Amino acid sequence: MSATRRLIKPLLDRVLVEKITPPTKSLGGVLLPESMTAGKLNEGMVVACGPGRRTMTGELVPLDVKDGDTVVLPEFGGTAINVGDKEMFVYREEELIGVVPK
Repeated sequence: MSATRRLIKPLLDRVLVEKITPPTKSLGGVLLPESMTAGKLNEGMVVACGPGRRTMTGELVPLDVKDGDTVVLPEFGGTAINVGDKEMFVYREEELIGVVPK
């Protein structure tokens, strides 16, 4: 993760998110069928954040999310980018639906 953060630093109110892949095994070790794991899991982990957006007067408004937060993503949207061997997505903070409490 630290190498990824060094490679890309989002600008303004943009957030770099790595989508969470659904589990392929249950807690007991049973392999789950593909039909159960292929469902839409619209969650991701924030890898890097920009500094925030600026108001008309030039004041910096910090982001509500931070590195390591798990967020709920919209079904469509975001810009897909490849960072090394991983596919990640860049969203504006206003596109994110919410933060999953830890």
